[in-house]
Formats: sequence, structure tokens, C-alpha cells
Amino acid sequence: MTHNDSVRAQLHAIEALLRHHQLWQETAPQPEAFESTQPFCLDTLEPFEWLQWVLIPRLHALLDGGYPLPHDFAVAPYYEMALDAQHPVREVVLIELQRLDTLFSGGQA
Repeated sequence: MTHNDSVRAQLHAIEALLRHHQLWQETAPQPEAFESTQPFCLDTLEPFEWLQWVLIPRLHALLDGGYPLPHDFAVAPYYEMALDAQHPVREVVLIELQRLDTLFSGGQA
């Protein structure tokens, strides 16, 4: 499996996890929500919305277009802070995001 295949597989795993836990939305946020200048659109999107509507589609677009993927990229640290410690899916989401991060740090997932 190529690195790009591994990244795509991990994106699908994250999507499947969000769907399984009913965190995947059928309707996109309003267009203004994407105009945020804050990292992770933290002032306009909830953490799971950002994953679904920003990160996953952008990484798929890079893969589809044959563009270079980011290096030294990590999202799990944000989610460690953004998700309440009592959130019912916090730990499983963090595991999947850490696996994604590992792919961008040159390690093995």
C-alpha cells in the first residue's frame, strides 16, 4: 500500500467512525462558517464539523489531484484539547487521529 493509499484509508476510517457514532452531518454548515480566519475554524465550526467539512475533503482533494501532502502535520493535539474529557467517543477519535498524524510524521500507522 502506498503512502497516499494509507492516508486515504485512514480518512475513510475516520469518516466511518464519525458515521458510526452519528457525528456525520448530512447538511453542510452555512458558507460563512468556512470564512473563519481562526485555526480549525474554531469560532465557526464544531470540532467534528471541521473534520467532516474541511480536513477530510481537503486531504482527499490533494490526493485526487496528485498534489503533495503536508509534512509534520498533526490534528490530534487540537482534539485532545477541544473535546471534553467526558465526550463518549473522545478516546476512539483520538486514536484514529493519531494514526492519521503518524502518516504525516513519517511513521507507520
